[in-house]
Amino acid sequence: MATGESVLDDTLLLDAAALAAVDTGGVLRAAATAGAQVRSAALSTDEAGVPDLSGHRPRGLVLVRRPGVSATAMPLVAAVLGPACPVPVVLADTVPLWTGPLDVVVVHTDDANDAELADAVGSAVRRGSDVVLSAPGDGPVAAAGAGRVRLVEPRIPVPPALDLPRAYAVGLVVAGTLGLLGAGFDVRLDALADALDGEAERNQPGHEPFMNPAKALALRLAEHTPLLWGVDAVASAVAAHGAAALATHAGVVAHADDAARAATATGLRRALESGAAERDVFHDPFDDPAPAALALRLVLLATGEDEPGQALLRRTGRDWPVADVLHPVEEIVRGTPNAAVLRAGVLASRLDIAAVYLGLATRTIEPA
Repeated sequence: MATGESVLDDTLLLDAAALAAVDTGGVLRAAATAGAQVRSAALSTDEAGVPDLSGHRPRGLVLVRRPGVSATAMPLVAAVLGPACPVPVVLADTVPLWTGPLDVVVVHTDDANDAELADAVGSAVRRGSDVVLSAPGDGPVAAAGAGRVRLVEPRIPVPPALDLPRAYAVGLVVAGTLGLLGAGFDVRLDALADALDGEAERNQPGHEPFMNPAKALALRLAEHTPLLWGVDAVASAVAAHGAAALATHAGVVAHADDAARAATATGLRRALESGAAERDVFHDPFDDPAPAALALRLVLLATGEDEPGQALLRRTGRDWPVADVLHPVEEIVRGTPNAAVLRAGVLASRLDIAAVYLGLATRTIEPA
C-alpha cells in the first residue's frame, strides 16, 4: 500500500463469503463483466452504423483521451495498431481543430456532462469529421453530436473505472472496420470476449490464490511499490492502465513504463540490482507507523510471442533481477491470430480484478 496506512487483510482473499460481505457495491461482479462488455459494445457499434465505414481509408485516425479509462484505453488501441498502421494514428486530449471530412475520430467517455468534449464533438461534426462516440446517450456530450455522430451507448452498467473493455472494444471495431488490423480481423470480437470470460472464470472469488491469478497478483503487489514494465509496446500500454487501476481501486502508487525506457532510470535499476529496496523482514508496522519506502516489486508484462526475458535482454543488453512475469501464453497460445490483442485484454482485466481484490482487502474500496 502506497500510504502505509491501510492494513492488508489477506485472510479476506481466502473467504468468498467474507469478500461478498465487504463488496457491498458489487465491484467484483462489475469487474467480471469484461467479456459481456465487449460483446455488447460490438453489437452497439453495429447498431450505431460503424459498419458503414468499411472500405473507407481515412486521412488519419484520431483517438481522443479524456479523463478516466479513456486515458489508457485509447493509447492501448494505438499500441495495438502500431507503427505498421497504414494511416497516421493521432492520440489527442481533445478533437484537434485540423480534423475534417477525411478523418475518423474515436471518442470514449463516461462523463455525459464533459463540457469541453461536448464543444469539441460539436466542432468536429460541423467540420465534417466522421465521429464514433462511445458515451452515455444523455447529457451535453451526446447532444452535441445528436444525429451526426455514430453513438455507441453503454448497455452494461459498471463503475466508470471498470469500463476499459467497452472502450477497447469500440476502438478495435472501428480500426478493424477501416481495415487497419488486417483483412481477417473479426470485428465481432468473439475471441476477445471468450478470452475475457475465461479470465473472469479463473479470477472468481471462490478460487483460492494458487488457482486465481488476480488474487495471486494482488498478494504479490500488497505492501510493495509495483514497477509495471512492458516488454513490448502493447504491454507497456497495458501497464499504464494497470497503474491507473491500482491507484483508483487500491490507493497504490505504481510506476508503469516501457521496460527498455525504465531501465534508464538509474535509481530504480540500482535498487533492483542491489536489493536495497527490500523491507526489513523484522519490521513491525504497528510499532513504526511511518516505515521506510515500500519494497519494490518488478512485474514484467508481455503480449508478444517471445519469452519476456529473452526479449528484454535483446532490447536492453542486460540481465535483470528476479521479476514476476505476466505473459498469458497459456491462456492465449502462441500462433493464435491477433494474439497480442487478446493477451492485452486478458492482462488489463487481470490487473483490474487484482486492484479490486487489493482494494477490498485493504478496505480502500468503501462500502456502497
